[in-house]
Amino acid sequence: MGSSEGDGYKLKCEKDNNVQIAALFEIENGVEDAEKGDLLVEVETDPKQHILYSARDHPPIYLTIFFGFQHTLISISGVMAVSLLVSDVTCANLDDDIKSTLLSSSLLMSGICTIMMSLIGSRVAAVSLILSLYLSHHNTPIPMWTRKKGFHIMWFPLHQVYSILIGILVGWFVCGVMTAAGAFSPDDKLARTDTGLDAIIKADWFRIPYPGQFGPISFSTSVFVGFLIGTVTSILDSIGDYYACAKMCNLPPPPAHSVNRGIAIEGFCSLIAGFFGCGHATTTYGGNVGAIGVTKVSSRDVFITTGVIYFIFGIIGKISAVFLTIPYPVLGGVLFVMYGMFIGVVLSNLQVASLSSSRNLAIMGTAILFGLMIPYWLETNPDAIQTGSATTDGMIKLLLINPNLCGGVLACFLDNTVRGTLKERGIEAWQKMIDEKAYDMEEFDGDVTIYDIPLPRFLKESKLFRRLPFIPPLRD
Repeated sequence: MGSSEGDGYKLKCEKDNNVQIAALFEIENGVEDAEKGDLLVEVETDPKQHILYSARDHPPIYLTIFFGFQHTLISISGVMAVSLLVSDVTCANLDDDIKSTLLSSSLLMSGICTIMMSLIGSRVAAVSLILSLYLSHHNTPIPMWTRKKGFHIMWFPLHQVYSILIGILVGWFVCGVMTAAGAFSPDDKLARTDTGLDAIIKADWFRIPYPGQFGPISFSTSVFVGFLIGTVTSILDSIGDYYACAKMCNLPPPPAHSVNRGIAIEGFCSLIAGFFGCGHATTTYGGNVGAIGVTKVSSRDVFITTGVIYFIFGIIGKISAVFLTIPYPVLGGVLFVMYGMFIGVVLSNLQVASLSSSRNLAIMGTAILFGLMIPYWLETNPDAIQTGSATTDGMIKLLLINPNLCGGVLACFLDNTVRGTLKERGIEAWQKMIDEKAYDMEEFDGDVTIYDIPLPRFLKESKLFRRLPFIPPLRD
Protein backbone atom coordinates (compact mmCIF):
# COMPACT_ATOMS: atom_id res chain seq x y z
CA MET A 1 0.00 0.00 0.00
CA GLY A 2 1.24 3.52 -0.75
CA SER A 3 0.05 7.09 -1.22
CA SER A 4 1.29 10.47 -2.41
CA GLU A 5 -0.12 13.98 -2.18
CA GLY A 6 0.24 17.11 -4.27
CA ASP A 7 -1.74 20.13 -5.53
CA GLY A 8 -4.95 19.19 -3.75
CA TYR A 9 -5.00 15.57 -4.85
CA LYS A 10 -4.03 12.33 -3.18
CA LEU A 11 -3.13 9.16 -5.05
CA LYS A 12 -3.60 5.86 -3.24
CA CYS A 13 -2.28 2.51 -4.39
CA GLU A 14 -3.09 -0.65 -2.50
CA LYS A 15 -3.26 -4.39 -3.04
CA ASP A 16 -6.12 -6.44 -1.66
CA ASN A 17 -6.66 -10.14 -2.40
CA ASN A 18 -4.17 -10.05 -5.27
CA VAL A 19 -6.00 -7.09 -6.86
CA GLN A 20 -4.05 -3.88 -7.39
CA ILE A 21 -6.12 -0.70 -7.05
CA ALA A 22 -5.11 2.88 -7.85
CA ALA A 23 -7.46 5.72 -6.86
CA LEU A 24 -7.20 9.49 -7.11
CA PHE A 25 -8.95 11.54 -4.39
CA GLU A 26 -9.51 15.27 -4.25
CA ILE A 27 -8.56 16.93 -0.95
CA GLU A 28 -10.62 19.81 0.39
CA ASN A 29 -9.47 21.51 3.61
CA GLY A 30 -7.18 18.59 4.38
CA VAL A 31 -10.01 16.05 4.16
CA GLU A 32 -10.37 13.48 1.40
CA ASP A 33 -13.63 13.85 -0.49
CA ALA A 34 -14.91 10.29 -0.56
CA GLU A 35 -17.64 11.14 -3.02
CA LYS A 36 -15.15 12.60 -5.49
CA GLY A 37 -12.69 9.82 -4.96
CA ASP A 38 -13.07 7.39 -7.79
CA LEU A 39 -11.88 3.82 -8.17
CA LEU A 40 -9.96 4.21 -11.38
CA VAL A 41 -8.33 0.92 -12.27
CA GLU A 42 -8.64 -2.62 -11.01
CA VAL A 43 -6.32 -5.27 -12.39
CA GLU A 44 -6.21 -8.86 -11.19
CA THR A 45 -2.76 -10.23 -10.55
CA ASP A 46 -3.63 -13.65 -9.27
CA PRO A 47 -0.56 -15.87 -9.86
CA LYS A 48 -2.94 -18.73 -10.70
CA GLN A 49 -4.35 -16.79 -13.63
CA HIS A 50 -3.59 -18.70 -16.83
CA ILE A 51 -4.50 -16.35 -19.68
CA LEU A 52 -4.99 -12.57 -19.86
CA TYR A 53 -7.12 -12.79 -23.02
CA SER A 54 -8.64 -16.21 -23.71
CA ALA A 55 -9.58 -17.53 -27.15
CA ARG A 56 -13.10 -16.08 -27.02
CA ASP A 57 -12.11 -12.70 -25.61
CA HIS A 58 -12.06 -9.56 -27.74
CA PRO A 59 -9.17 -7.27 -26.74
CA PRO A 60 -9.39 -3.58 -27.69
CA ILE A 61 -8.61 -2.98 -31.34
CA TYR A 62 -5.36 -1.12 -30.64
CA LEU A 63 -4.10 -3.97 -28.45
CA THR A 64 -5.23 -6.55 -31.00
CA ILE A 65 -3.20 -4.85 -33.74
CA PHE A 66 -0.07 -4.76 -31.58
CA PHE A 67 -0.56 -8.39 -30.51
CA GLY A 68 -1.00 -9.42 -34.15
CA PHE A 69 2.10 -7.50 -35.21
CA GLN A 70 4.04 -9.19 -32.41
CA HIS A 71 3.06 -12.68 -33.60
CA THR A 72 3.92 -11.63 -37.16
CA LEU A 73 7.46 -10.75 -36.11
CA ILE A 74 7.81 -14.07 -34.28
CA SER A 75 7.04 -16.28 -37.26
CA ILE A 76 8.54 -13.98 -39.90
CA SER A 77 11.91 -15.59 -39.22
CA GLY A 78 10.62 -19.00 -40.32
CA VAL A 79 9.06 -17.54 -43.46
CA MET A 80 12.29 -15.69 -44.26
CA ALA A 81 14.41 -18.79 -43.68
CA VAL A 82 12.34 -20.89 -46.09
CA SER A 83 12.28 -18.15 -48.74
CA LEU A 84 16.06 -17.69 -48.55
CA LEU A 85 16.58 -21.47 -48.68
CA VAL A 86 14.40 -21.80 -51.79
CA SER A 87 16.23 -18.92 -53.47
CA ASP A 88 19.57 -20.53 -52.64
CA VAL A 89 18.50 -23.92 -54.06
CA THR A 90 17.26 -22.27 -57.26
CA CYS A 91 20.57 -20.38 -57.64
CA ALA A 92 18.85 -17.03 -57.00
CA ASN A 93 20.55 -16.23 -53.70
CA LEU A 94 22.10 -13.08 -55.20
CA ASP A 95 18.90 -11.89 -56.86
CA ASP A 96 17.13 -9.59 -54.38
CA ASP A 97 14.07 -9.32 -56.62
CA ILE A 98 13.51 -13.10 -56.61
CA LYS A 99 14.02 -13.27 -52.85
CA SER A 100 11.57 -10.42 -52.29
CA THR A 101 8.99 -12.07 -54.57
CA LEU A 102 9.34 -15.40 -52.76
CA LEU A 103 8.98 -13.68 -49.40
CA SER A 104 5.88 -11.78 -50.55
CA SER A 105 4.26 -14.99 -51.80
CA SER A 106 5.09 -16.81 -48.58
CA LEU A 107 3.70 -13.98 -46.45
CA LEU A 108 0.49 -13.96 -48.48
CA MET A 109 0.03 -17.72 -48.06
CA SER A 110 0.84 -17.49 -44.35
CA GLY A 111 -1.89 -14.88 -43.97
CA ILE A 112 -4.48 -16.96 -45.82
CA CYS A 113 -3.61 -20.09 -43.83
CA THR A 114 -3.63 -18.27 -40.48
CA ILE A 115 -7.05 -16.73 -41.09
CA MET A 116 -8.57 -20.01 -42.30
CA MET A 117 -7.03 -21.95 -39.41
CA SER A 118 -8.46 -19.52 -36.85
CA LEU A 119 -11.92 -19.37 -38.41
CA ILE A 120 -12.68 -22.87 -39.71
CA GLY A 121 -9.58 -24.97 -38.97
CA SER A 122 -8.65 -26.29 -35.55
CA ARG A 123 -9.90 -22.91 -34.15
CA VAL A 124 -7.02 -22.64 -31.70
CA ALA A 125 -4.32 -19.99 -31.83
CA ALA A 126 -1.85 -22.00 -33.84
CA VAL A 127 1.28 -19.10 -34.99
CA SER A 128 8.97 -12.22 -24.42
CA LEU A 129 12.09 -12.50 -23.58
CA ILE A 130 13.68 -13.70 -20.32
CA LEU A 131 12.87 -10.39 -18.59
CA SER A 132 9.14 -11.13 -18.73
CA LEU A 133 9.66 -14.31 -16.69
CA TYR A 134 11.31 -12.38 -13.85
CA LEU A 135 8.60 -9.70 -13.89
CA SER A 136 5.63 -12.04 -14.37
CA HIS A 137 4.07 -11.08 -10.99
CA HIS A 138 4.42 -7.33 -11.49
CA ASN A 139 2.41 -4.90 -13.57
CA THR A 140 3.68 -1.72 -15.17
CA PRO A 141 2.18 1.58 -13.92
CA ILE A 142 1.08 3.65 -16.91
CA PRO A 143 -0.10 7.23 -16.25
CA MET A 144 -3.25 8.10 -18.20
CA TRP A 145 -5.78 10.89 -18.47
CA THR A 146 -9.37 10.68 -19.65
CA ARG A 147 -12.16 13.24 -19.57
CA LYS A 148 -14.32 10.98 -17.42
CA LYS A 149 -11.75 9.84 -14.86
CA GLY A 150 -9.13 12.54 -15.12
CA PHE A 151 -5.55 11.61 -14.24
CA HIS A 152 -5.17 8.00 -13.16
CA ILE A 153 -2.70 5.15 -13.09
CA MET A 154 -3.38 2.02 -15.13
CA TRP A 155 -1.57 -1.11 -14.04
CA PHE A 156 -0.94 -3.25 -17.08
CA PRO A 157 1.45 -6.22 -17.71
CA LEU A 158 3.12 -4.30 -20.54
CA HIS A 159 6.46 -6.09 -20.31
CA GLN A 160 4.70 -9.45 -20.56
CA VAL A 161 2.19 -9.05 -23.37
CA TYR A 162 4.63 -7.03 -25.49
CA SER A 163 7.84 -8.74 -24.41
CA ILE A 164 8.56 -10.21 -27.86
CA LEU A 165 7.80 -6.99 -29.70
CA ILE A 166 9.92 -4.95 -27.28
CA GLY A 167 12.79 -7.44 -27.55
CA ILE A 168 12.79 -7.43 -31.35
CA LEU A 169 12.57 -3.65 -31.66
CA VAL A 170 15.30 -3.04 -29.07
CA GLY A 171 17.60 -5.64 -30.67
CA TRP A 172 16.90 -4.23 -34.12
CA PHE A 173 17.67 -0.70 -32.89
CA VAL A 174 20.91 -1.74 -31.16
CA CYS A 175 22.14 -3.55 -34.28
CA GLY A 176 21.27 -0.46 -36.32
CA VAL A 177 23.28 1.79 -34.02
CA MET A 178 26.25 -0.59 -34.05
CA THR A 179 26.07 -0.81 -37.85
CA ALA A 180 26.09 2.99 -38.16
CA ALA A 181 28.95 3.26 -35.66
CA GLY A 182 31.09 0.79 -37.62
CA ALA A 183 31.15 -1.86 -34.90
CA PHE A 184 30.42 -4.58 -37.46
CA SER A 185 32.80 -5.40 -40.27
CA PRO A 186 31.46 -5.78 -43.84
CA ASP A 187 31.73 -9.56 -43.40
CA ASP A 188 29.22 -9.53 -40.51
CA LYS A 189 26.29 -9.48 -42.91
CA LEU A 190 23.95 -11.44 -40.66
CA ALA A 191 24.23 -8.86 -37.87
CA ARG A 192 24.18 -5.70 -40.01
CA THR A 193 20.94 -3.84 -40.72
CA ASP A 194 22.04 -2.40 -44.07
CA THR A 195 22.44 -5.74 -45.84
CA GLY A 196 18.97 -5.72 -47.41
CA LEU A 197 18.74 -2.02 -48.31
CA ASP A 198 19.13 -2.78 -52.02
CA ALA A 199 16.14 -5.11 -51.83
CA ILE A 200 14.01 -2.32 -50.34
CA ILE A 201 15.03 0.11 -53.10
CA LYS A 202 14.40 -2.36 -55.91
CA ALA A 203 11.16 -3.83 -54.53
CA ASP A 204 7.86 -2.71 -56.04
CA TRP A 205 5.39 -0.86 -53.87
CA PHE A 206 2.61 -3.27 -54.75
CA ARG A 207 3.09 -6.84 -55.92
CA ILE A 208 0.21 -9.26 -56.29
CA PRO A 209 1.43 -12.88 -56.26
CA TYR A 210 -0.39 -15.07 -58.76
CA PRO A 211 -0.36 -18.77 -59.76
CA GLY A 212 2.43 -19.67 -62.16
CA GLN A 213 4.40 -16.47 -61.55
CA PHE A 214 7.69 -18.38 -61.77
CA GLY A 215 6.73 -20.43 -64.82
CA PRO A 216 4.31 -23.18 -65.83
CA ILE A 217 3.18 -25.60 -63.13
CA SER A 218 4.89 -29.00 -63.44
CA PHE A 219 4.85 -32.33 -61.60
CA SER A 220 7.73 -34.60 -60.57
CA THR A 221 7.20 -38.07 -59.13
CA SER A 222 10.46 -38.12 -57.14
CA VAL A 223 9.75 -34.71 -55.63
CA PHE A 224 6.19 -35.80 -54.83
CA VAL A 225 7.41 -38.89 -52.97
CA GLY A 226 9.88 -36.81 -51.00
CA PHE A 227 7.25 -34.24 -50.07
CA LEU A 228 4.79 -37.01 -49.20
CA ILE A 229 7.14 -38.31 -46.53
CA GLY A 230 7.67 -34.80 -45.24
CA THR A 231 3.92 -34.22 -45.22
CA VAL A 232 3.24 -37.29 -43.08
CA THR A 233 5.87 -36.10 -40.61
CA SER A 234 4.37 -32.61 -40.67
CA ILE A 235 0.91 -34.00 -39.89
CA LEU A 236 2.26 -35.73 -36.79
CA ASP A 237 4.00 -32.52 -35.72
CA SER A 238 0.84 -30.49 -36.31
CA ILE A 239 -1.28 -32.79 -34.17
CA GLY A 240 1.23 -32.33 -31.38
CA ASP A 241 1.10 -28.56 -31.94
CA TYR A 242 -2.71 -28.56 -31.61
CA TYR A 243 -2.59 -30.32 -28.26
CA ALA A 244 0.29 -28.15 -27.06
CA CYS A 245 -1.59 -25.02 -28.11
CA ALA A 246 -4.74 -26.13 -26.31
CA LYS A 247 -2.72 -26.80 -23.19
CA MET A 248 -1.02 -23.41 -23.46
CA CYS A 249 -4.43 -21.70 -23.85
CA ASN A 250 -5.79 -23.68 -20.87
CA LEU A 251 -8.46 -25.29 -23.05
CA PRO A 252 -9.68 -28.90 -23.23
CA PRO A 253 -7.80 -31.14 -25.69
CA PRO A 254 -9.07 -30.62 -29.25
CA PRO A 255 -11.65 -33.22 -30.36
CA ALA A 256 -11.21 -35.32 -33.49
CA HIS A 257 -13.29 -33.08 -35.76
CA SER A 258 -11.14 -30.07 -34.84
CA VAL A 259 -7.89 -31.92 -35.56
CA ASN A 260 -9.28 -33.19 -38.88
CA ARG A 261 -10.26 -29.67 -39.96
CA GLY A 262 -6.85 -28.33 -39.01
CA ILE A 263 -5.03 -30.93 -41.10
CA ALA A 264 -7.45 -30.36 -44.00
CA ILE A 265 -6.85 -26.60 -43.95
CA GLU A 266 -3.09 -27.12 -43.91
CA GLY A 267 -3.40 -29.42 -46.93
CA PHE A 268 -5.64 -27.00 -48.82
CA CYS A 269 -3.31 -24.05 -48.18
CA SER A 270 -0.31 -26.18 -49.19
CA LEU A 271 -2.08 -26.84 -52.49
CA ILE A 272 -2.54 -23.11 -53.05
CA ALA A 273 1.09 -22.44 -52.06
CA GLY A 274 2.21 -24.87 -54.75
CA PHE A 275 0.22 -23.00 -57.41
CA PHE A 276 1.80 -19.73 -56.28
CA GLY A 277 5.29 -21.25 -56.51
CA CYS A 278 6.22 -20.64 -52.87
CA GLY A 279 8.41 -23.74 -52.82
CA HIS A 280 7.02 -24.94 -49.49
CA ALA A 281 3.89 -26.24 -47.82
CA THR A 282 2.03 -24.68 -44.88
CA THR A 283 1.97 -25.98 -41.33
CA THR A 284 1.64 -24.76 -37.76
CA TYR A 285 4.49 -22.83 -36.19
CA GLY A 286 5.65 -23.91 -32.75
CA GLY A 287 7.21 -20.53 -31.94
CA ASN A 288 3.81 -18.85 -31.80
CA VAL A 289 2.53 -21.54 -29.45
CA GLY A 290 5.40 -20.71 -27.11
CA ALA A 291 4.59 -17.01 -27.46
CA ILE A 292 1.12 -17.63 -26.04
CA GLY A 293 2.70 -18.97 -22.87
CA VAL A 294 4.90 -15.89 -22.54
CA THR A 295 2.37 -13.18 -23.42
CA LYS A 296 -0.72 -14.91 -21.92
CA VAL A 297 -2.76 -13.79 -24.94
CA SER A 298 -4.65 -16.45 -26.90
CA SER A 299 -7.52 -14.42 -28.37
CA ARG A 300 -8.69 -15.68 -31.74
CA ASP A 301 -9.07 -12.06 -32.87
CA VAL A 302 -5.32 -11.59 -32.47
CA PHE A 303 -4.49 -14.41 -34.85
CA ILE A 304 -7.04 -13.29 -37.40
CA THR A 305 -5.36 -9.88 -37.23
CA THR A 306 -2.00 -11.60 -37.66
CA GLY A 307 -3.28 -13.22 -40.85
CA VAL A 308 -4.53 -9.87 -42.15
CA ILE A 309 -1.14 -8.28 -41.42
CA TYR A 310 0.58 -11.12 -43.27
CA PHE A 311 -1.78 -10.61 -46.20
CA ILE A 312 -1.01 -6.87 -46.35
CA PHE A 313 2.73 -7.44 -46.06
CA GLY A 314 2.56 -9.98 -48.87
CA ILE A 315 0.97 -7.45 -51.23
CA ILE A 316 3.07 -4.39 -50.34
CA GLY A 317 6.51 -5.32 -51.65
CA LYS A 318 8.41 -2.55 -49.84
CA ILE A 319 7.23 -3.76 -46.44
CA SER A 320 8.12 -7.39 -47.09
CA ALA A 321 11.59 -6.26 -48.21
CA VAL A 322 12.08 -4.34 -44.95
CA PHE A 323 12.02 -7.60 -43.01
CA LEU A 324 15.13 -8.70 -44.87
CA THR A 325 17.02 -6.13 -42.75
CA ILE A 326 16.14 -7.78 -39.42
CA PRO A 327 19.46 -9.07 -38.02
CA TYR A 328 19.65 -12.82 -37.65
CA PRO A 329 20.97 -12.63 -34.04
CA VAL A 330 17.76 -10.80 -33.07
CA LEU A 331 15.56 -13.45 -34.69
CA GLY A 332 17.68 -16.21 -33.20
CA GLY A 333 17.32 -14.80 -29.68
CA VAL A 334 13.54 -14.64 -29.96
CA LEU A 335 13.28 -18.15 -31.39
CA PHE A 336 15.55 -19.45 -28.63
CA VAL A 337 13.04 -18.42 -25.97
CA MET A 338 9.91 -19.26 -27.98
CA TYR A 339 10.98 -22.78 -28.88
CA GLY A 340 12.23 -23.27 -25.34
CA MET A 341 8.74 -22.52 -24.08
CA PHE A 342 7.21 -24.76 -26.76
CA ILE A 343 9.50 -27.70 -25.92
CA GLY A 344 8.61 -27.27 -22.26
CA VAL A 345 4.91 -27.52 -23.06
CA VAL A 346 5.49 -30.63 -25.19
CA LEU A 347 7.45 -32.29 -22.39
CA SER A 348 4.67 -31.45 -19.92
CA ASN A 349 2.56 -34.13 -21.65
CA LEU A 350 4.74 -36.66 -19.84
CA GLN A 351 3.16 -35.69 -16.52
CA VAL A 352 0.37 -38.25 -17.06
CA ALA A 353 2.93 -41.07 -17.41
CA SER A 354 4.80 -42.53 -14.47
CA LEU A 355 8.24 -40.89 -14.38
CA SER A 356 9.31 -43.18 -11.55
CA SER A 357 8.98 -46.26 -13.76
CA SER A 358 12.29 -47.66 -15.01
CA ARG A 359 10.42 -48.90 -18.09
CA ASN A 360 9.27 -45.42 -19.08
CA LEU A 361 12.62 -43.81 -18.32
CA ALA A 362 14.46 -46.37 -20.44
CA ILE A 363 12.09 -45.87 -23.39
CA MET A 364 12.29 -42.07 -23.20
CA GLY A 365 16.06 -41.98 -22.91
CA THR A 366 16.60 -44.50 -25.70
CA ALA A 367 14.20 -42.73 -28.06
CA ILE A 368 15.77 -39.30 -27.48
CA LEU A 369 19.28 -40.65 -27.96
CA PHE A 370 18.26 -42.56 -31.09
CA GLY A 371 16.55 -39.49 -32.54
CA LEU A 372 19.72 -37.44 -32.08
CA MET A 373 22.25 -40.06 -33.20
CA ILE A 374 20.72 -41.29 -36.48
CA PRO A 375 20.41 -37.85 -38.16
CA TYR A 376 23.93 -36.97 -37.00
CA TRP A 377 25.29 -40.25 -38.36
CA LEU A 378 23.58 -39.65 -41.70
CA GLU A 379 24.92 -36.09 -41.84
CA THR A 380 28.49 -37.25 -41.25
CA ASN A 381 28.11 -40.24 -43.61
CA PRO A 382 26.00 -38.99 -46.53
CA ASP A 383 27.06 -41.88 -48.79
CA ALA A 384 26.34 -44.65 -46.28
CA ILE A 385 22.99 -45.54 -47.87
CA GLN A 386 23.45 -47.06 -51.33
CA THR A 387 20.49 -49.09 -52.60
CA GLY A 388 21.20 -48.60 -56.29
CA SER A 389 18.20 -46.31 -56.76
CA ALA A 390 18.58 -42.57 -56.28
CA THR A 391 14.87 -42.21 -55.53
CA THR A 392 14.95 -44.91 -52.84
CA ASP A 393 18.11 -43.43 -51.33
CA GLY A 394 16.44 -40.03 -51.14
CA MET A 395 13.33 -41.46 -49.50
CA ILE A 396 15.32 -43.30 -46.83
CA LYS A 397 17.46 -40.24 -46.14
CA LEU A 398 14.39 -38.04 -45.78
CA LEU A 399 13.04 -40.49 -43.21
CA LEU A 400 16.23 -40.88 -41.20
CA ILE A 401 17.27 -37.23 -41.20
CA ASN A 402 14.18 -36.23 -39.19
CA PRO A 403 14.92 -36.53 -35.43
CA ASN A 404 11.23 -36.41 -34.48
CA LEU A 405 10.37 -39.28 -36.79
CA CYS A 406 13.32 -41.47 -35.77
CA GLY A 407 12.84 -40.99 -32.05
CA GLY A 408 9.05 -41.05 -32.25
CA VAL A 409 8.84 -44.31 -34.21
CA LEU A 410 11.22 -46.06 -31.82
CA ALA A 411 9.37 -44.72 -28.77
CA CYS A 412 6.03 -45.85 -30.22
CA PHE A 413 7.41 -49.32 -30.99
CA LEU A 414 8.95 -49.81 -27.56
CA ASP A 415 5.93 -48.41 -25.72
CA ASN A 416 3.61 -50.87 -27.47
CA THR A 417 5.88 -53.92 -27.20
CA VAL A 418 7.39 -53.59 -23.72
CA ARG A 419 4.87 -54.71 -21.11
CA GLY A 420 3.38 -51.98 -18.94
CA THR A 421 0.04 -51.03 -17.36
CA LEU A 422 -2.26 -48.43 -18.90
CA LYS A 423 -1.82 -46.19 -15.88
CA GLU A 424 1.97 -46.54 -16.01
CA ARG A 425 2.00 -45.61 -19.71
CA GLY A 426 -0.32 -42.62 -19.19
CA ILE A 427 -2.97 -44.01 -21.54
CA GLU A 428 -5.56 -44.15 -18.77
CA ALA A 429 -5.27 -40.38 -18.24
CA TRP A 430 -5.40 -39.69 -22.00
CA GLN A 431 -8.56 -41.79 -22.35
CA LYS A 432 -10.22 -39.58 -19.75
CA MET A 433 -9.11 -36.48 -21.67
CA ILE A 434 -10.61 -37.79 -24.90
CA ASP A 435 -13.94 -38.38 -23.17
CA GLU A 436 -15.64 -34.96 -23.25
CA LYS A 437 -18.03 -35.95 -20.45
CA ALA A 438 -15.07 -36.59 -18.13
CA TYR A 439 -13.80 -33.01 -18.33
CA ASP A 440 -13.76 -30.87 -15.23
CA MET A 441 -14.62 -27.60 -16.98
CA GLU A 442 -13.65 -25.56 -13.94
CA GLU A 443 -10.02 -26.34 -14.72
CA PHE A 444 -10.22 -24.74 -18.18
CA ASP A 445 -10.93 -21.27 -19.56
CA GLY A 446 -13.53 -22.69 -21.96
CA ASP A 447 -15.34 -25.85 -23.04
CA VAL A 448 -15.18 -28.08 -26.11
CA THR A 449 -17.73 -25.94 -27.97
CA ILE A 450 -14.92 -23.49 -28.66
CA TYR A 451 -13.74 -25.91 -31.37
CA ASP A 452 -17.11 -25.95 -33.15
CA ILE A 453 -17.51 -24.03 -36.40
CA PRO A 454 -20.67 -21.94 -36.85
CA LEU A 455 -22.96 -24.03 -39.04
CA PRO A 456 -26.74 -23.90 -39.48
CA ARG A 457 -28.55 -26.45 -37.37
CA PHE A 458 -30.12 -28.15 -40.40
CA LEU A 459 -26.64 -28.97 -41.72
CA LYS A 460 -25.60 -30.48 -38.39
CA GLU A 461 -28.80 -32.55 -38.38
CA SER A 462 -28.19 -33.78 -41.93
CA LYS A 463 -27.19 -37.45 -42.02
CA LEU A 464 -24.75 -36.73 -44.85
CA PHE A 465 -22.92 -33.94 -43.04
CA ARG A 466 -22.84 -35.83 -39.75
CA ARG A 467 -20.80 -38.55 -41.46
CA LEU A 468 -18.07 -36.09 -42.43
CA PRO A 469 -15.12 -36.39 -40.00
CA PHE A 470 -14.60 -32.63 -39.70
CA ILE A 471 -18.18 -31.63 -38.77
CA PRO A 472 -18.76 -31.01 -35.04
CA PRO A 473 -21.42 -33.16 -33.36
CA LEU A 474 -24.94 -31.88 -32.82
CA ARG A 475 -25.18 -30.47 -29.30
CA ASP A 476 -28.31 -29.72 -27.27
